Amino acid sequence: MRYLTESEWKLASRFLFLSMALLVIQQDLEKIRKFSPFKINEFYIRLLEQMEKLATDERRHLRKEMNKEKLQVVLDEKNEAFTAYLFICKGKEEKRNYFNPAIRKKVEIIIEELAGRAANILYESKENKQQV
Repeated sequence: MRYLTESEWKLASRFLFLSMALLVIQQDLEKIRKFSPFKINEFYIRLLEQMEKLATDERRHLRKEMNKEKLQVVLDEKNEAFTAYLFICKGKEEKRNYFNPAIRKKVEIIIEELAGRAANILYESKENKQQV
């Protein structure tokens, strides 16, 4: 049974997958700092830090909206192929199953979006510094 409205579901699912993307970004940042896999690491570190900042800011905003709507997302169960999440809104529960490769793809799309936005911000700040 579907209890969530379209807007509630979009809000909660964006929060869920953005949280996963943030975890991936933080893990990648930690690995780059620890192992220095590139000849020039600073650019990648700045890019990932900017992505982390964007994701954290958006997630904070989404969390506030979710609190207003009394909306929660909770991991329900997980196996090799599927992961189930429980969406709780105003006392009603809705369970949704996600195919694990589909989760990975959704997280990848969010990371690509954040990378594009972060690259634009870094490029614009570099241009502004050169003009001064």
